[in-house]
Amino acid sequence: MNSFFSKKCEYGLQAVLYIAAQDDNYVCPVEEISSKLNIPKEFTSKILQNLTESGIIESRKGKSGGFKIAKETTQIKLIDIVEAIDGVEIFNKCVMGFTNCTQDKKCLLHEEWQEIIIKAQDMLSRDTIDHFRMQMLDQILFQSI
Repeated sequence: MNSFFSKKCEYGLQAVLYIAAQDDNYVCPVEEISSKLNIPKEFTSKILQNLTESGIIESRKGKSGGFKIAKETTQIKLIDIVEAIDGVEIFNKCVMGFTNCTQDKKCLLHEEWQEIIIKAQDMLSRDTIDHFRMQMLDQILFQSI
């Protein structure tokens, strides 16, 4: 099943959840994140840079450098990650790609799509990475088998 998030956003969600599932003091090397999630290292680095700039994760430089969560996992909502990478404008785009689809001039799928978008925004705004981190680690590790 495809997501309406970009691949970069999907990987960003996975990376944050992976980092969050580690011990609090563990600094996770980019190579480990890339390897465990099967994401090219250069792409992983770019994604992690975005997330660092937005304050979701922090980076440590040097030989034992890497990434860790920047604040309490109960304070980071999934929507924060989506906003840092894709922005929230993805929730305002027409599912059929029409640029002239608006509240006044709706496409065929507008009403149903809006219901789905509202539910997705609610879920992403309500749930924190703390809620999902251990389950997602199991999912990520299962996927790499």
